[in-house]
Amino acid sequence: MVSPTSLTGSAVAEPEAVHDAVTTWYAAHARDLPWRRETATAWHVLVSEIMLQQTPVERVVPVYEAWIARWPTPGALAAEPSGEAVRAWGRLGYPRRALRLHAAAVAIGEHHDGVVPDDLDQLRALPGVGEYTAAAVAVFAYGRRHAVLDTNVRRVLARLLEGAGQPAPSLTRPERLLAASVLPPDDETAAVWSIGLMELGALVCTARTPSCAACPVRGACRWYAAGRPPYEGPARRGQTWAGTDRQCRGRLLAVLREAEGAVAGAALRAVWDDTTQRERALDGLLDDGLVVTAGPDTYALPG
Repeated sequence: MVSPTSLTGSAVAEPEAVHDAVTTWYAAHARDLPWRRETATAWHVLVSEIMLQQTPVERVVPVYEAWIARWPTPGALAAEPSGEAVRAWGRLGYPRRALRLHAAAVAIGEHHDGVVPDDLDQLRALPGVGEYTAAAVAVFAYGRRHAVLDTNVRRVLARLLEGAGQPAPSLTRPERLLAASVLPPDDETAAVWSIGLMELGALVCTARTPSCAACPVRGACRWYAAGRPPYEGPARRGQTWAGTDRQCRGRLLAVLREAEGAVAGAALRAVWDDTTQRERALDGLLDDGLVVTAGPDTYALPG
């Protein structure tokens, strides 16, 4: 545990007081999200975390609820073709996540008797599960004591502990160590602290318009005490969509998702005029395993 001075930038609050402020705030302000309910299993948490990667909560909720209704366990998903996972993924974007989630369900059945593991290394070994997702499942599903470092948590800790308006573009070892050093000592409180930081970053300590007046740890925040200095690090590039290969891939996949069987190449050519870009996008979908050839100039979702 770090000292009160290193945690707050002054002697305003003890670390325990900051922990209590965040966990108390979370208890009063947490959104009612389906994967946070008492009935949610570790599988539900894993599904939600993979769906939430680079995707807003409001877009995820309806797809998540339909997914869990259809595949409430890893075994239920593993029993169906991977193409059904791609179909059910809908318009969430980054559809390779659907294939990885299907592969993770298969691996859970083959190596873990159909139960999502609670060990970080075993979680990291699942297809599509990286450092953040493994920690999130271990913490949010099993109540383990690990630092969970998504974009929101990193921003809150950068402001609170370091006085920086934004974290570094890439996660660093010192950042990991600092986040681990300020975890509450007991598992239960540490788990609530982690999800509380995430919610605080999503609702209050936002990237562009932080509501410092509503922040439960404003008095301990180094960034606020410094007058909220602007971010001066490397420029952060936003992602474009219109006219990109990503949009083209999405259009092609939409045709295949909405079809009951194989689709003629003419149907794909009808949704995107740029031949070079369309063929490049189709080749990428084939390489990724999101689309398979079903005959001459005929395509389908994987079986």
